[in-house]
Amino acid sequence: MQLVSPPASRGPRSTPVPILMYHVLGEPPSGVSYPDLFVGQPDFEGQMRWLARHGYHALTLDDVWRGWRGGRTLPRHPVVVSFDDGYRSDVGVALPVLKRHGWPGVLNLKVGNLKPDDLRPRGVRRLIAAGWEIDAHTFTHPDLTTVGAAQLQHEVAGSRRAIRRMFHVPVDFFCYPAGRYDATVIAAVRRAGFLGATTTNYGLARPSQRYTLARVRVAGGDGVGGFATKLTALAG
Repeated sequence: MQLVSPPASRGPRSTPVPILMYHVLGEPPSGVSYPDLFVGQPDFEGQMRWLARHGYHALTLDDVWRGWRGGRTLPRHPVVVSFDDGYRSDVGVALPVLKRHGWPGVLNLKVGNLKPDDLRPRGVRRLIAAGWEIDAHTFTHPDLTTVGAAQLQHEVAGSRRAIRRMFHVPVDFFCYPAGRYDATVIAAVRRAGFLGATTTNYGLARPSQRYTLARVRVAGGDGVGGFATKLTALAG
């Protein structure tokens, strides 16, 4: 896929970047435990149009990292569109919408979600072919601050090895399940060779916080208006 080249920025390499956090794209089933994790397809399409109209250009985390390190030039208004866990809507909804803008997405893959009734490996390969970045989000999504040393290593380093083996991609970033981390967890992420890690802390991601990168949660009730308010407030 030919991704669109963004207008270049002349700003500093330390430019803070919004990393959007999505989960499922679609309407929440009746009685679902966390309905705010579902963003309707019309809202998602409208949110991406709003970004495009306001000069944003989506990048991968690797793109942002290289921009911060001076290895590439960031666009004037960079944004990362990330999706946690791995669902069929990443392929069925997010992929075609982002492709219309010439943008990649970032999938924080929970390896345990690779199953016939959820996200299949061939779907992940379609994302990779379209320029998406695949990062690690453990095998089973535990609270990593509560697990023993062996499980911590398995969930962090093991999930990176598994994704690299299956899909032959770098997997250079980690996403903490439910945003839970402490010094021990961060140390495990560093030992596993990750360049950085994303949290559920609200705000803009900054290079000085590479293992605690903040994100902007997009909730089901935001719509386009609430989404625009969040991005406008952060930009200000």
